[in-house]
Amino acid sequence: MPARDQDGVPGRRGRGLCSRGLGLMGMVRENYDVGAQEYSGKFGLFRRLVRMTIRCVGNVAQRNTVLSTTIVVQINAQKRSRESMRFIIGGLIVVGCVIGGYGASGGHLEVLYQPFEMLIILGAAAGAFVIGNTGAVLKQATGVFGTLLRGPRYSKADHVELLGVQFTLFKLVQAKGVLALESHIENPGESDIFARFPKFAASHHAVEFMCDYLRMITLGTNNVHQMEALMDEELETHHQERERLVNAIQALADGTPALGIVAAVLGVIHTMGSIDKPPEVLGHLIGAALVGTFLGVFVAYGFFGPMAQSLRNIYDVEAKYFLSMRTGLLAHMSGYAPVVAIEFARKALMSEVRPSFAEIDEATANLQAAR
Repeated sequence: MPARDQDGVPGRRGRGLCSRGLGLMGMVRENYDVGAQEYSGKFGLFRRLVRMTIRCVGNVAQRNTVLSTTIVVQINAQKRSRESMRFIIGGLIVVGCVIGGYGASGGHLEVLYQPFEMLIILGAAAGAFVIGNTGAVLKQATGVFGTLLRGPRYSKADHVELLGVQFTLFKLVQAKGVLALESHIENPGESDIFARFPKFAASHHAVEFMCDYLRMITLGTNNVHQMEALMDEELETHHQERERLVNAIQALADGTPALGIVAAVLGVIHTMGSIDKPPEVLGHLIGAALVGTFLGVFVAYGFFGPMAQSLRNIYDVEAKYFLSMRTGLLAHMSGYAPVVAIEFARKALMSEVRPSFAEIDEATANLQAAR
């Protein structure tokens, strides 16, 4: 124990031990009776060392943030890859089981290759699809395979981001009033709030939906029930726009078997015109005619029908993204605190993409206050 003077203050020997034990802090204390200029110089050195330490810690934290972001991006990429493999593997199973089962039973695979039957069925189906749908639906159809391979647009991390942007906006209103939103909702591309949430900012429809209803709030709309009815109407319109493509593909699935029958009937007509041919020739012609029926049913129930169902499921999951926004905005208008409002919004999400309360609590705790 360090030696002490009569008044209990550590003596010179004690100060020396403290100096060796505490390093730079001991040196400053040992020279407490030095002039103010020299003390200031040493204390300035100490402050520089502290700043360097803080800077190093900040750099480590920044690298950890970049690493965490990279991990999230990799996880999202893995999810996209799984969705692509799901679609591809499903198609391979359909083809493998049907064609493989036919070949394993002793069937002649070369008989199934009937290019003109395929042309009749698929060509007529494509023409009927063009006749039965508007230009907007046909434009949507050009990206249908990309949607099926990609899967739902929004991952769990994207829903955490959505709840984060709602929390930040609601906190801004709570702290500075509703008029503080004007600069953000009128120029969302220049908003520092939206810039913190890149996936949300990249969704034009989501930003437009959020800004439109926040603008109505700033203009004085305070009737929750009227706002709810308006949101429901917009979301229903958006749902109908997407459902048109699903219905179009489902109609294609329903009609393709009939087009297969058309191809089969044409094949029978062709066979009747060759009735004087040898039996082996007639057998080949009749088999080719029946392939038309097979192709129509196979394509309809093996591909078009499942594609329509998969697309419907994807759109249903993505619709919850906007339903979550609707629920959060209505809770905010009802006067709930930001943390309660985003809890309302969280409950509107499907379980496979819904973050836990603890995850949201951690994510919102790290958000900076908006200006």
